[in-house]
Amino acid sequence: MDVFDLNCKRQAAIAAISTALYALPRLKKLGHSMRVMSIKFAFLTFAPIISCLVFSSCSSSITPQQRYEKYDRPATLPINRSKVRVKVSINNQMAYVMEGAKALLIMPVTVGVSSKPTPRGNFRIFNKTHYHRANTHGFASSPSGRIIPCYLRNKPAGWKFKGTPMPYWCEFKGAYGFHTGWMKPFPASHGCLRMHKNISPKFFKLVSIGTPVNISYSQAEDATIGRDIPRPPDSTPFPGNPRAMMLTNKFFTMHKNPSYN
Repeated sequence: MDVFDLNCKRQAAIAAISTALYALPRLKKLGHSMRVMSIKFAFLTFAPIISCLVFSSCSSSITPQQRYEKYDRPATLPINRSKVRVKVSINNQMAYVMEGAKALLIMPVTVGVSSKPTPRGNFRIFNKTHYHRANTHGFASSPSGRIIPCYLRNKPAGWKFKGTPMPYWCEFKGAYGFHTGWMKPFPASHGCLRMHKNISPKFFKLVSIGTPVNISYSQAEDATIGRDIPRPPDSTPFPGNPRAMMLTNKFFTMHKNPSYN
């Protein structure tokens, strides 16, 4: 249940109970039949509110997509940037930004599918670009304004092409990098490491050009600090962003304002 909804229910229940307590002494002044009618009215009025508070089953609970939008992970700024390194677990689909033995950020990532796997090995981040777009796939727009998703190689003649937005791009191998993208609990990318949009600006700030990146099947942290990390809901059923918007720069800033410990 959303915290805001729960707080509203608590406040409503408190108000209902307070009203009832205020009214009870005054019921003594009424006749017996009137007292019975008043008590029944109070029960029918306040019972649903109190039940909603106790059982937390009101219909105002947030949707999976709303939970996805609110998803976030805490991050801590490094003291010594030269000691920051990134460890990625393919099996756990988790990335650990470490400063020595201290975890600065633990975040889920979406890794590459088996036919286009995320490369494994030791790398270094050599390119950081907030407003990065894909070179090979994106959207084509016709002179009449029609927009379709397509690969550059399949772009219709006479149409304009603009690459898919990949906000907070951190490249560790040619054409492979960390970037904002729809998160899924299973391998789904073409080899890049997708980050949740609310976390990617934090990752972007924590790493630097030259930051080491180790990508392995598993990491030691999987069994300790990476065991019970909450993950965002699966974005598969969500509607995509409007195509026209993807031709603008709006998607690059569609995230929470990042905060740090």
